[in-house]
Amino acid sequence: MNDSALHQRVLAAFVNAFDSTPSLLAQAPGRVNLIGEHTDYNDGFVLPCAIAWQTVVALRPRTDMRVRVVAADFAHGRDEFSVDAPIPRQAKPAWVNYVRGVFELLRQRGLPLRGMQLVVAGDLPRGAGLSSSASLQVALALALREALALPGLDDVAAIARLAQQAENDFVGCPCGIMDQLASAGGQTDHALLIDCRSLALQPVPVPPELAVMVVHSQVRRGLVDSAYGERRQQCQRAAQALGVPALRDASLALLAAAQPAMDPLVWRRARHVVGENARTLAAAQALAQADLPTLGRLMAQSHEAMRLDFEITVPAVDRLVQVLQEAIGDEGGARMTGGGFGGCVVALLPQVRVEAARQAVQRHYRAPDGQAATVWVTQPAPGAGLLHG
Repeated sequence: MNDSALHQRVLAAFVNAFDSTPSLLAQAPGRVNLIGEHTDYNDGFVLPCAIAWQTVVALRPRTDMRVRVVAADFAHGRDEFSVDAPIPRQAKPAWVNYVRGVFELLRQRGLPLRGMQLVVAGDLPRGAGLSSSASLQVALALALREALALPGLDDVAAIARLAQQAENDFVGCPCGIMDQLASAGGQTDHALLIDCRSLALQPVPVPPELAVMVVHSQVRRGLVDSAYGERRQQCQRAAQALGVPALRDASLALLAAAQPAMDPLVWRRARHVVGENARTLAAAQALAQADLPTLGRLMAQSHEAMRLDFEITVPAVDRLVQVLQEAIGDEGGARMTGGGFGGCVVALLPQVRVEAARQAVQRHYRAPDGQAATVWVTQPAPGAGLLHG
């Protein structure tokens, strides 16, 4: 039994809420994407890694069909519903729908459900775009599979698909599958090269002397939902214009030949995605070979494509990337990570340069409202698993 503060907090909350101990605990980590932005919904490639922060789900089956949930991170807020009838979506609080969605998708599949006592909590930084929602749903799906011996959830891809479908169809967020696969399938000291068409996972070793730095710009992400949908539509238009099933199937040569006949904006969106797929494959190879100068160049090219072709960065994030890159030199790289318009920057750099990079951010970066950036340092963590049972 892991005796970390988070796990002890979950156990204490369970005893306090239900006057009993859980029969099992499951955890699933958040993730950060090293390179491969807005490629997942184009059937492309991404290179995320699971991170050290996680969501933990504690449960004990009940003898009836009622589910009672306590969210320890939200003032021990409670939710209750039944699993023997359609489970409705709630207007608020938002967290309840991530739990309800998993149960409802399992119910729709006709799987043998029963009531549960549940406590959920996590230590993922809030609002940082590190996939706390995916980690919650992956941890819950894994816990329910184990507690109820549910069929059809036997591997990482099945767990990830269920969590993604719950977020798409119940919560209403049209996300790709990267977050769920990275959370479910993460490996210690490895990034994952994910083929978002086949869902194949290729572990890529991250050298132990290399640190993963996540830096929150303190720029609140705006326009993400509307811009995300707009970018998806533009990518679909580009694929149609190029005569391919998805931009994954296009090449830079095909794109160049088609440029005169394409809408210039749609063409630039496609250039980012086609180039980003190539950069992601090359970055996985560079990382595996510990070729930090090449990795840094690819990350810089990725950021520039997001800035100029996909137009999803903001000046403050561009400045933060510049500060980090200057501190790292040619021994790694930095780029915006996530949907865009604010949020986080990810950097890969030698452990020995971490403190210098941290100090550079403190000295040379402030958000538009004057806030200092928040810096977290981690290494690739294992994916979802049981903690107690």
